[in-house]
Amino acid sequence: MTRRTRRGGPPEQGPAIELVESGFALENNDAPYLHEGLNLADIAHVLDMGRRGIIPEDAERALLALLLKVHATSVEDFPYDPAYGEAYNSRERYFVRELGDLAGWLHAGRPRREAARVALRLQLRRQLADLVADTLGFTSAVTTKAAAHADTLMPDQTYLQQAQPSTLGHYLLSFTYPAIRDARRLLEELSGINHSPGGAGCVNGTRLLDDRSFIARALGFDGVIDHTRDAMWQVDGLIHILAGAASLLSNQSKLAEDLEIWSSSEFDFVDLDDAYSRSSVLMPQKRNPYSLSIVRGASGVLVGRLTGFLAVTKSPSARSDNFIFAYGEVPRAVDLCLKVTRLMSGVVRTLNVNADRMLEELLRGYTQATDLAEHLVLRCGVDYRSAYVVVGNAVREASRNHVRGIDITGEMLDRAAEEHTGHSWGLAGEDLTPALDPAQIVASRRIVGGAAASSFAAMTASITEEIAELEKTVVHRRAAFEAAEQALLATARQRAAQGRTLTSTPDRDGRNL
Repeated sequence: MTRRTRRGGPPEQGPAIELVESGFALENNDAPYLHEGLNLADIAHVLDMGRRGIIPEDAERALLALLLKVHATSVEDFPYDPAYGEAYNSRERYFVRELGDLAGWLHAGRPRREAARVALRLQLRRQLADLVADTLGFTSAVTTKAAAHADTLMPDQTYLQQAQPSTLGHYLLSFTYPAIRDARRLLEELSGINHSPGGAGCVNGTRLLDDRSFIARALGFDGVIDHTRDAMWQVDGLIHILAGAASLLSNQSKLAEDLEIWSSSEFDFVDLDDAYSRSSVLMPQKRNPYSLSIVRGASGVLVGRLTGFLAVTKSPSARSDNFIFAYGEVPRAVDLCLKVTRLMSGVVRTLNVNADRMLEELLRGYTQATDLAEHLVLRCGVDYRSAYVVVGNAVREASRNHVRGIDITGEMLDRAAEEHTGHSWGLAGEDLTPALDPAQIVASRRIVGGAAASSFAAMTASITEEIAELEKTVVHRRAAFEAAEQALLATARQRAAQGRTLTSTPDRDGRNL
């Protein structure tokens, strides 16, 4: 049987309309996230070839001049067209139209995907720096609101059931720690994403460019990704970024769900500011906490995007499908996280608190039961299980007789003790206020992390200090990125205008590359 000869070489016909509509259009929609980075990546590549003497000077100057022009052109005004392929192909068509075969120098020593890989990292490092800054803004807003309510007593809850006496300030601080941990993790991901895949070729580099460090320094990367194949095809960092964003919004969603419940007429603990609420077009009395629905829904969306991207990346190695979707999905996810984090910061900053209603509900309930049981352990020398049963039975009696927890008496405990153990514990007439008064219970929580004034003050001071340190890191990172990019553009302008042989270009610290 004669074996059919497999066709080689590039396609001779244009793409099918179905491919354009389902594939190339999808990739072109990601152009807003890649446009600036593609320009910077191309400029760095041309300068790298120029300093090596690979590209003729006239071609170098012409390409740099055109790239600088494109860099000054908004993505909306650039002729990205899915009929010609992905965003890179639209750029290639434009460059060929303007410069003819000189544009072919952009392909020397690199595949089309390399420019996009670089551009994605440039985009994500800016977004991650912004997201860390906004996460710290959320943390600061929560800390400020918590400090304002350090003495606002409330019944803290588990399973939406009253648990123990606490303060609103202590409750709110519980959301700052996950946010700070997420900020630290996002900074780690920023450090990981800020490494250059430039010069990696497709899997094993190129004979034309034997030094990958120039592009890395010129673009403000912290270094190169060590392994060329890994540099071009790694996706674990993108997964971690999506996971970090999902974690961040998951924390905010928990707070949003609590606030939505607390803002109901049944609770009336809090009320959202008008700017973060929405009216019903049918029911005049309704004032809906609409912004909280956005936060909760966005958290679910990010969980879906993380899961979806994990499914896409579960493929053999070195496959384009990982990145066809990554170019848009990951930046869009981070962008959504940015917007929602800013929204939640505003919700917390302007939140109205009904402290009297919180105190009323606290005094009406039985959140002091645990402290009362612990008091009996110390006072009567009984095991905790016995104390637990006696207090539980006393609470049952109190609730049936509409007696508040703060009004439970020694006589009630003695009756419960006799019923359970067969004898009185001698509590009649004893002052149980230290174990029943919510304010005194909160004041007793002087342990690390407790709600007492001294412990609370130590936590807020530590959180405030950490926010300030992380903010300095973000400011430094942003400044370094901006300096590197501006230095690169300045070198390109000089080279395009003067045409001198390029021997060096300043890096982000002002040194020569």
